[in-house]
Amino acid sequence: MLDGWAHRKIDPGLSALAEQLATAGVRANAITYSGLILGLMAAGAIAFEAYWAGLALVLASRLCDGLDGAVARINGKTDFGGYLDIVLDFAFYGAVPLGFIIADPGANAISGAVLLLAFYVNGASFLAYAVMAEKNRLKSRARGEKSLFFTTGLAEASETLAVFVAMCLFPAWFPIIAYVFAAVTAYTTVSRIVLAGSRFG
Repeated sequence: MLDGWAHRKIDPGLSALAEQLATAGVRANAITYSGLILGLMAAGAIAFEAYWAGLALVLASRLCDGLDGAVARINGKTDFGGYLDIVLDFAFYGAVPLGFIIADPGANAISGAVLLLAFYVNGASFLAYAVMAEKNRLKSRARGEKSLFFTTGLAEASETLAVFVAMCLFPAWFPIIAYVFAAVTAYTTVSRIVLAGSRFG
């Protein structure tokens, strides 16, 4: 929901930094891999209850997630780059809740599992819609120039980042935040299924 607004705010700065990286010979896929490594380090820090370090690593990881696409637009996009970006994004989205589950399984295991289930089904609905959109030759610029069809929703990357930040700042509230965001994510999934039914049915 907030991705469009967020992109308008941060894209100029990302583009300027991406120009410098591209000029230095940094490739988009290298940034994508770096984002995953930072994300996994964030999950590890969270698992050891180093929540401030986890927060810093989460933010660094998402900076890479914004930069890889900006560099790709300068150097030339590839299908593999688009594929890699989405797969490693989903790995990051799963790793952070897992870190909280490991940190305190007694308090966080069930709510974390519910959130991971919501992420799993939402990811499937997103990717399946993209496949059907490609099959039907649909195009969308709602979230800028992307390698695959992006459907918008209530729970997108900006909302997920905000939730992860809140979890790091208030780790004791993880179960409540996880349940609430699982519900938001489920709503996004259902709305996408309804949209798919109206468009592809």
